[in-house]
Amino acid sequence: MAYWLVKSEPDAFSWDDQVRAGVEPWTGVRNHAAKRHLMAMRLGDRAFFYHSNVGKEIVGVVEVVREAYPDPTAEPGSPWVAVDVRTVGPFPRRVGLAEMKVAPRLEGLLLLRQSRLSVMPVSAAHWRTICAMGGWREP
Repeated sequence: MAYWLVKSEPDAFSWDDQVRAGVEPWTGVRNHAAKRHLMAMRLGDRAFFYHSNVGKEIVGVVEVVREAYPDPTAEPGSPWVAVDVRTVGPFPRRVGLAEMKVAPRLEGLLLLRQSRLSVMPVSAAHWRTICAMGGWREP
């Protein structure tokens, strides 16, 4: 299993929206690096759901339930892709960007180096550290 972080502006699509949907296509990614990450996602991979702009915090966990396919919100023939993610659960305690920035064990976390990237990999060690910070236990 690989680990990821997906970002959404909560005023556009929030964690509550994801919970209501249950399974949701992760559409609208228009950055080639983020697209490559979407294309690398496999069934069963887990991702942190991160509220960007407002909150700047990890709020939950989702799981990839459909691998990359043409993004239905993109122009026909364009290179953009989407994946479908299923709600796994909310973080017991949200983990904010400011807290992650001062955690020595999160040195090298891509979110701290390329904060504008909307989809990014997370190492297994960083995943475990952030899960511990937020009180997350795998169901």
